[in-house]
Amino acid sequence: MEYILIAVIGLCSGLIGALVGLGGGVILVPATLFVGLTLGLIPDITPQKVVGLSVVMMIFTGLASTLSYMKSKTVDYKSGVIFFAGSVPGTIFGAWVNKGLDLPSFNLYFGILLIIIATILIVKDKLKPVKWFVENGQKRTFVDQEGKSFVYGYPIWFALLLTFAIGFASGLFGIGGGSMIVPAMILLFLFPPHVAVATSMFMVFLSSIVNSASHIYLGNVPWLYTIPVIPGAYIGAKFGAALNKRIKSDTLVLFLRIILLLLGIRSIIDGLI
Repeated sequence: MEYILIAVIGLCSGLIGALVGLGGGVILVPATLFVGLTLGLIPDITPQKVVGLSVVMMIFTGLASTLSYMKSKTVDYKSGVIFFAGSVPGTIFGAWVNKGLDLPSFNLYFGILLIIIATILIVKDKLKPVKWFVENGQKRTFVDQEGKSFVYGYPIWFALLLTFAIGFASGLFGIGGGSMIVPAMILLFLFPPHVAVATSMFMVFLSSIVNSASHIYLGNVPWLYTIPVIPGAYIGAKFGAALNKRIKSDTLVLFLRIILLLLGIRSIIDGLI
């Protein structure tokens, strides 16, 4: 029964993640904690094992996304490697801190992070881009298929600090950094949106390998549960990406982001009581 539940959670995580543009981990982690621990339907599950399961899943979903974006030639490999270099020590440090968290603390901090992510996603379209980082950093140019030229860039030192923080959150909570790095790339570094998403998924794929290695070393990966969750998330992501092309409703996206906000509030309440 627990394998069916894990497969369904993985399917929904991939579906919603691809549909709304979030990493599947922000859905998988709270859903698995609720079904496994609150309802008691998945035996022997712990916050550490949920995080380990999530980061292994992200290797495969990140790889599938990266391969797709490589075909469209929208991946900025140099920026992806720089961001990856900053995230590596963050993910290792986050994985190490994770082993000391009990369930109430995990729920509290994870809920705060969900609220921050949801707030950023809700208000990011209303924020004005900042030009300081491009003017004071290394500039890069991208020309799209229509011949339109984009100039973007960033100070390397700031990019390393930012991705360290994002990597820490990823290692600690088992979520992909795309939901945090993409708004920063667009608003601060002036990346073209399609390049930001593609480069983010490339970075998430690379960092998920390191993240997974850290959690494997710490014994946090429930290998039997990866069997149903990986194909479930992969199929869900494929379906969600296809559905995303048909549904262009801003109302739907806003609704799902509000759901993410409510999940964060509920997680904080669980942590406090």
